[in-house]
Amino acid sequence: MRILLVEDEKKVASFIKKGLEEELYEVDTAANGKEGLELGLTDEYDLIVSDIMMPLMNGLQLTKELRKNKITTPILLLTVKDGTKDKVEGLDSGADDYLSKPFAFEELTARVRALLRRKETQKDNLLNADDLAIDLVAHKVTRADKEIILTPKEYSILEYLLRNKNKIITRTKLIEHVYDFHFDSGTNVIDVYINKLRIKIDHGFDKQLIHTVRGVGYIIKE
Repeated sequence: MRILLVEDEKKVASFIKKGLEEELYEVDTAANGKEGLELGLTDEYDLIVSDIMMPLMNGLQLTKELRKNKITTPILLLTVKDGTKDKVEGLDSGADDYLSKPFAFEELTARVRALLRRKETQKDNLLNADDLAIDLVAHKVTRADKEIILTPKEYSILEYLLRNKNKIITRTKLIEHVYDFHFDSGTNVIDVYINKLRIKIDHGFDKQLIHTVRGVGYIIKE
């Protein structure tokens, strides 16, 4: 699942991003509310985690603008303020949850899971193509009921391909989805990960699910 993290403190953003990626979420980052609004309006996210105190546009303003533009993505606000009035203001702005700093990372991930469970129906929690399946809540990948262990980047690529099964996904689109928008799109890193996925997903099976569309990208076909 894809998360947008809006945080102006570089060290805090790096810590949260790394931790969430280790939990197999893919994370885009924005350094201020204005940048976060642009990403929130143009890209599709499963969850937005935003600090409140930020330059250019604070987290409350960001939340209100997203809701004004009919963006219903769950929003978790982070702040050093922990008073009841501040929490009420945050929730009234359109946020779904509120977490005070400093916090234990385990609490953050628990709140992330809770918000994602609210968003997804049980049907939406499962992605599949033939006998290949991903449980989006448990982050478990199986083929023919046998669990497959993937790295975070492999998982992100496979999830995106499965969400768009039977559609051709370009290399550029995969890079934009798996990495943040600053990543060099000229690299062949996606091809490397696809080869690794093929070994784990298709090797030993008669039916191959991951296909290359020469000069364009990749597709999972049922």
